[in-house]
Amino acid sequence: MKLKYNSIYLVIISLLIMSCGKKEESTEKSVVKTEQNQKHNEEAVPTIAALTEEQMKSVGITLGSIEMKELTSTIKANGLLRVPNNNKATITSLYGGIIKTLNVQVGSFVKKGQIIASIANPEFIQLQEDHLTVNSRITFAEQEYRRQRELFDNDAGAKKNLQNADAELKTLRSRKASLQNRLQMMGINPGKVSNGNMRSGLVITAPISGTISSISAQIGSYVDMSSPVAEIIDNSSIHLDLQIFETDLPKMKVGQIVHFKLTNNPESEYDARVYSIGSSFENESKTISVHCDVTGNKAGLIDGMNITGIVSLDKSTTAAVPNEAIVDAEGKNYIFVQTDKKPEEHEEAGEKEGKIKEHAKTINFEKIEIVKGTSDVGYTAITPVRAIPDDSKIVVKNAFFVNAKLVNSGEHE
Repeated sequence: MKLKYNSIYLVIISLLIMSCGKKEESTEKSVVKTEQNQKHNEEAVPTIAALTEEQMKSVGITLGSIEMKELTSTIKANGLLRVPNNNKATITSLYGGIIKTLNVQVGSFVKKGQIIASIANPEFIQLQEDHLTVNSRITFAEQEYRRQRELFDNDAGAKKNLQNADAELKTLRSRKASLQNRLQMMGINPGKVSNGNMRSGLVITAPISGTISSISAQIGSYVDMSSPVAEIIDNSSIHLDLQIFETDLPKMKVGQIVHFKLTNNPESEYDARVYSIGSSFENESKTISVHCDVTGNKAGLIDGMNITGIVSLDKSTTAAVPNEAIVDAEGKNYIFVQTDKKPEEHEEAGEKEGKIKEHAKTINFEKIEIVKGTSDVGYTAITPVRAIPDDSKIVVKNAFFVNAKLVNSGEHE
């Protein structure tokens, strides 16, 4: 009986061992199969596109080569258009008065000395009257001085009388000079003031040439030295203030070229040149102001406009392709290189939907990943992730059509 139980026990142990072996074998086969499937899926992603000459001609695909180009590296920065304070002016009146005429509107261009407005005040007449009175008193004082001088020279007059006459004449002459200056500041020619030619008003002129940016007064309003009539801005001296971050500051130099566009109107491009680099941070932005002179066309540029600028740095010769030769797919950049490889080398055996007929003459292109560098004058520097022969032909125009062809073939598969 004991022998019988031992035999049964040995049989059960043998069955358990065989079962575990089969389970491990099954697990190993499952892992191998999963790895093979993943590898197959990776290889199934198409990288070769085949196009006929007719297809290339119809969509305008052009072939070229990777060129060595002298490209300029750049820094992108935001900024603001500014007009220096010495090219801005507030138009005021030196004397108080009522606005009688206003000869400009916002946006009007005026030249230095041009009449902006006229004001009236009865006190202006009093000033001219004082000028005429002083002139008359000077004539009498000069006569009195000469008379006292003759009396003193002939020992017939007192020296004190001569001194009084001299002091009175000097006082009147100083008064006349003061009134003349005041009249000239009012725009009145002192030599033309007469009893029948007194003016009750004066004109306000532009202190600089420029464009009227605002008007604060109106006809009938009272203005004085503290009341601005209008403001003028000379946009011909407009400059650009770029905000450069601390990390890019060592790359900035006086004389560098800046290409910029208006933030709200990016259609037009303007040029500027760096003439001064700031030495302190702007507020809490941790940026430094770089001042640039706007060169060339300044039409449409107004003080206070926001801009986006590209600063051109040093030039370097590097491998580059036209911008149209690069396609962006799934966050990576690629170019298409002409190759002798065939799409069949990347497909499973057998006929598949979308395969190009054998009798059609085709040109094959391989999709190769690249890393983009500096972009300038329509070209972009590239670094292929794997070596490309120097004499390789690449798609330099309408490469996105080739990529579309490749994507479509992958979808059919």
